[in-house]
Amino acid sequence: MKFIPNACIQEDMLKEMGLTSIDDLFADIPKDIRINALNLPTGKSQQDVEQYFRELEQKNVSAFEMPMFLGGGVQPHYIPAIVQSITSRAEFYTAYTPYQPEASQGFLQAMFEYQSMIANLTGMDIANASLYDGMTALGEAALLCHRHTKKHEFLVSENISWEKRSILQNYVKGIGMKIRSIPFDKKTGAIDIQQLKQQVNDHTAGIYVEHPNFFGVFETHLDDIRALCTKQNALFIMGIHPLSLGVVQPPGSYDADIVIGEGRCLGNPMDLGGSTLGIFACKQQFLRQLPGRIIGLTKDAAGKQAFCMTMQTREQHIRRGRATSNICTNEGLCALAAVVYLSWLGASGLTSLGNRLVERASTLKQRLLEIDRFSPVFSGAHFNEFVLTYEGDGQRLHQHLLHHHLHGGLPLHPWYPNLSKACCFGVSELTTDEQIDHFIKVAKEVV
Repeated sequence: MKFIPNACIQEDMLKEMGLTSIDDLFADIPKDIRINALNLPTGKSQQDVEQYFRELEQKNVSAFEMPMFLGGGVQPHYIPAIVQSITSRAEFYTAYTPYQPEASQGFLQAMFEYQSMIANLTGMDIANASLYDGMTALGEAALLCHRHTKKHEFLVSENISWEKRSILQNYVKGIGMKIRSIPFDKKTGAIDIQQLKQQVNDHTAGIYVEHPNFFGVFETHLDDIRALCTKQNALFIMGIHPLSLGVVQPPGSYDADIVIGEGRCLGNPMDLGGSTLGIFACKQQFLRQLPGRIIGLTKDAAGKQAFCMTMQTREQHIRRGRATSNICTNEGLCALAAVVYLSWLGASGLTSLGNRLVERASTLKQRLLEIDRFSPVFSGAHFNEFVLTYEGDGQRLHQHLLHHHLHGGLPLHPWYPNLSKACCFGVSELTTDEQIDHFIKVAKEVV
């Protein structure tokens, strides 16, 4: 049957359906909500559309042309060519959920290797085959705490991002779970352990802390938090920056029950906000409550090594009321990028990178503090981000930096009113001495 063009057979098609006009196809739409036309420009040819977008993309400026010193958890990281080379292969790029293991062994092995790497990095027993992002991973962790403990309160420190807090609130709303905020120590930026001790109780399902937290500060009371969780039969959830695991102890060494994190920095580009990668690992005892998928190593009928989906508690596979997640295929490609990136980086490379990030952040912080208007906010040790106050016109400073193609620190006052003059700065391994020199020079120009 001819579909394009079909104008010549339009009347025949309508007659076959027993209709007199195309408008009859929309007869079930009430007339009072119909519109005569859409307010859209006239159509363009493919050639004109391509030219339009070529002109439009010229307005974008990449992080290479406009160096970023923004904190907030997202920085441009180096992605080796091998990552795109492998992830763009058709057998990976177009792969769907591997329902048929006999036709998906390569992709299944990649997911198995991803799980193994994440479990090894975090020091946990098991890891799933990824979630959407670090924020939804936190939501899933809270739901797991509720399913396991049957309790309805979840404690989080106020030194996490407002976005995570919002996503978490949405996740637990349906089960009536209460989110309780624990203040952070105004001197160190870490969780206020005394406030935590006062608020944890028999109703606490879990306690979530980040190491490093949103301010880039490393927590110092992890053993105390573990003890509180044990005493109240609550679960201990730790949020991690995966690139920090080359220079700090893994969460498993603190006896964490669940570990979550944002894995975008593992071989995945910023791409104007997506896609991202949700890391989720936990102890063996929570296997049956784990969201997402678990890929297992087994043997086929001939006794050869094979891979299969061992756990798949998605709503597509089991009763919706018992499903622990509706995670779908698209995250597989992001997890694959992480596998390739970590394989390229290696253990020693991860340690070197972690040290590089600490050194770059320390250098920028020291250089900024040489400018009289800047002063430190927190005394705690930090990773690749840190917070400083600017005793001047912050808006003017940021506009001046932008004018010189530099992204300054992230103003925190919209979300942390008590940090009205504070900005969160961040760096990556792509931050060069020359960029820091230029940043300091331009910042000094504002008087």
